[in-house]
Amino acid sequence: MKKTYFFSISLTLFILFNIYSEDTAAQELADLNINLKLNENQKTIKLKTADRSADTLKSKTKYIPGAGIKIFESDIGSVSFSVFSYLRYLNQKGLDTNYTNAFGKTSSIKRRQDIQLNKVNIKFLGWFMDPKFRYLFYVWTSNTSLGQVSQVVVAGNLQYRINEHLNLGAGINGLPGVRSTSGNFPNWLPVDNRLVADEFFRPSYTTGGWADGNITDKIKYHAMWGNNLSQFGIDAGQLDAGLNTFSGMISWFPTTGEFGFNSDYSDFDVHNKVATRLAGHFTYSEEDRESQPKTDVFDNVQLRLSDGSIVFTPDLFGNGILLENATYKMASFDAGIKYKGFALEGEYYQRWISNFKGSGLDSLGFKVLTDNGFQAMLSYMILPKKLQTVTTLSQVFGEYGNPWDARAGFNYYPLENQSVRWNFEYIQIYKSPVGALSLPYPVGATGGILNTDFMVNF
Repeated sequence: MKKTYFFSISLTLFILFNIYSEDTAAQELADLNINLKLNENQKTIKLKTADRSADTLKSKTKYIPGAGIKIFESDIGSVSFSVFSYLRYLNQKGLDTNYTNAFGKTSSIKRRQDIQLNKVNIKFLGWFMDPKFRYLFYVWTSNTSLGQVSQVVVAGNLQYRINEHLNLGAGINGLPGVRSTSGNFPNWLPVDNRLVADEFFRPSYTTGGWADGNITDKIKYHAMWGNNLSQFGIDAGQLDAGLNTFSGMISWFPTTGEFGFNSDYSDFDVHNKVATRLAGHFTYSEEDRESQPKTDVFDNVQLRLSDGSIVFTPDLFGNGILLENATYKMASFDAGIKYKGFALEGEYYQRWISNFKGSGLDSLGFKVLTDNGFQAMLSYMILPKKLQTVTTLSQVFGEYGNPWDARAGFNYYPLENQSVRWNFEYIQIYKSPVGALSLPYPVGATGGILNTDFMVNF
């Protein structure tokens, strides 16, 4: 009932805003016509005035992807309403029905074929009292995960931009340990799902504080301290008594000083000069068994082995062995180049899990778990701002297997902007070490997957 009431209010405000905007625009244009008729002797002057006024009206409604629709603004603040959502058709019939992990345990793979309104993110954002003081509050739901503890998330953050060199924030945010958690969502090549290497190594979203800004015109930084690697499905009582998670990034844009809108993964803007990006990331987190969900709730990062096994599973490494604590360290490096619709990008990952605490550790047989991997992506805008081809490859090299995925597909932009996209994608995957109901692949998946997503983001 509360959700329905909240949505009804939002929808009413949205409708009233559109009626008001249309009436206002119509009235202003009518006034221009009247002025022209009343001043026949100054026709040329009035026509120029009309052109300038029309340009002013157009500039007022200039579209910025993901910025939402402004429903209120005054000298004390503003409110914008934004929605991200997509429909997905998923066909996993090409997957093997069983998977055997590195420890010889066989499990069945539930192959899906369904249509889902996969995710809905409703946002309210703007500023209050001072344009430098900004807020973002949102409701985020994953419909494929109905019944699980993290199916609905109500979250947000507050930020204050002191200047271009220092922006401070607190609340829910992504740890900038890899490129895909550094502020470019949802402008990825697939719709709301990562390649398996990126999903395997990355940190996630948590509550904390951060600072970001420009070091120079071509060098940026982002640093965050947080509660843990991922707070989805975790309450305050499950967290340890310390802020022991840190993630940081430095990015350099040596040629043009930028890499497209929000450093997205494609050359949608079609650069006429070569744009380049180099970035380094590092994440450190002290994790314990209690702060990791006991089930595969949606979009949650687990400390997994390269065969998909969760490291905190009792007796995984032998009878009587139970890991209670571990330290996660991960470094990644990404590089990319964009030119005239082409985009070639790659990222390398190195992860260490160590400092184990628990019971039966004398029989553990190792002190550090080490994995590395990569992802590579090539895309091209066949028709500028309209049609894009995509091909990707990623792989994890680990002590318990070397899983990979390869993809081919295309993105169609019917409105010639990034607010609406239709994605078609075929995935060939081998022993996926990660998976979730909200993702197109489950843990252990081997075979072919077909999915198509129709996405809106305004």
